[in-house]
Amino acid sequence: MTKIAIFDYGAGNIFSLKNALEKQNATVEVQTRVENLREYDGIFLPGVGNFDPAIQSINRNSTDFLQVVGDTPVFGICLGMEMFFETSQEGNEKGLGIINGDVIVLPNTLKVPHMGWNALEIKQENKILEGIENGSWVYFVHSYRANPTTQSVIIAESDYNVKVPAIVQKNNYFGTQFHPEKSGDVGAIMLKNFLRECSK
Repeated sequence: MTKIAIFDYGAGNIFSLKNALEKQNATVEVQTRVENLREYDGIFLPGVGNFDPAIQSINRNSTDFLQVVGDTPVFGICLGMEMFFETSQEGNEKGLGIINGDVIVLPNTLKVPHMGWNALEIKQENKILEGIENGSWVYFVHSYRANPTTQSVIIAESDYNVKVPAIVQKNNYFGTQFHPEKSGDVGAIMLKNFLRECSK
């Protein structure tokens, strides 16, 4: 059975993510300290919270997140994905710097936060998209969007009168701006695909 850690920033309810993973037969434990993330098959950075407190919770006790994680697969959801980047307009803290680029607020000409279902525009094949068709609908709740330096990390986009990177990947780091745990069968397939990567 795949052993998964959800890192809890202390900012919100992560029950829906834990429940969705357990439905895929994963063993799920919630951790609040980076040093406890060793020995897991995969790690989730959930999508609830604010940028600075979340980064501060990861940097607490001066434990190097990237060193602890190593090549373990990591799945960042919404805020969790935004933390992969160098900076965010939501806060002043430095991001994890896994992906070059920043996170910027959605244009004020749009309704913010963006809440609702949007279609995926798949840009390139990816392991977590196996069995998912282009144009599949997923559920978003966000006020910011990723702005990577290079387009090569963008696996899929979504159109909200502005192109929003919906899925990004670099090495063992996978991120979605949307919430797969709230995206029905499509999200369940993505979580299943990611858990398969974790079990390799």
